[in-house]
This record gives sequence, C-alpha cells and structure tokens, in this order.
Amino acid sequence: MLLRVLTAAAALALASPGEAPAAETAPSVQAPQAAAPKTKAAQLDELFATLKAAPNDEAASAAERSINRLWLQSGSDTVDLLMNWALKAMSEKDYSLALDYLDRVTIMKPDYAEGWNTRATVHFLAQDYSASIKDINRTLALEPRHYGAMSGLGMILKELGEDKRAIAAFREALKIDPYLDSVKKALADLEARQKGEET
Repeated sequence: MLLRVLTAAAALALASPGEAPAAETAPSVQAPQAAAPKTKAAQLDELFATLKAAPNDEAASAAERSINRLWLQSGSDTVDLLMNWALKAMSEKDYSLALDYLDRVTIMKPDYAEGWNTRATVHFLAQDYSASIKDINRTLALEPRHYGAMSGLGMILKELGEDKRAIAAFREALKIDPYLDSVKKALADLEARQKGEET
C-alpha cells in the first residue's frame, strides 16, 4: 500500500492597500506558529514508550498498529509499490516472486529496515533459516527495537533446537512489547521444557 502524509496549508488573506487599517488603531498581532511536525524517529520513540506502558491489550494493539504503519513508510513511492507487490506475492505463497521484489527493495533502499524484515519473513516461510537470520540481523542493526524481527529470530532458533538462544531472543522482544501473546506462549513452553530437562 502506498503510504502518504497529507498536510494542510493555511491560506493568508491579503487586504488591498486602500483597505489596510491604520497601525495605531489596529496593532498587528503575530499569529502563533504551528509546531514543526514530529520526525518519524520522534514518533516511534513516543509510540514505543506508549507500548511499554500500555495498560491493556487494546492500547497496546493501537500502538503496535501505529508502529507498524511507520515502519512500512519507506519514503519512496517505488519502494512502497514493490513492498505492496511483495506482500501480495507472500499472501499467495509465491515466495520466489516475493523475494524478487524484496531484493530490489533492499538494493534501492538499504537503510529501510522493513524491507530486510519482510525479506527475512519470506526466507523463514521458505524454511531458509540461514538467509532469514542474516536479514534479521540487518533489520536489527537498522532498528534495534524491531520486536517482530526479534520474535522471528526466536522462532528460528527454537526450530533449530537452540533453546537458550531462543529464550534470550523472546525475552528481548517482550522487553520492548510485553503484549506479544504468541511470544509469551513460546517462551513459556521453552522455559518449561528447559526445567524438565534440568530435573
């Protein structure tokens, strides 16, 4: 989906010179300046703080949706279009086509974390865990708070039987987003299994 930011512009009314009021009878009042729009980084910082302190699932879900929307914004219409095509190919389980699009995304915009994360997801779905881990590492280098990438890393490590590392990855993801129910369950299962092996 193409993500666009719509901005509203204020119109200025200009009086003709003959109609201009005298300065002494109508002192000029400076209009308050509109606050500068927050950067994407500042918005994410606020949303992550909201997510961590969310009082319930509903508030957490709203913060997650907003974070995900911001993550998807690449700043390039072409990259957004390629991402849209990749997501469609993923939904149709055409992983080869999805990877073709995502390869182009990562070449065109190497600093776009969500391109790497989405490609990591496709590699995971295609069971190419080594390639997925490489892309997860790239994602986390660009966005260390990417709870989706951390969760994905935990899932891969669990599949590979590396339970201790999987537990560490799940715990890191939950530090950032305590409302990841599937991660909580996977972590609880692994911790229970580990306790069973120790007894």
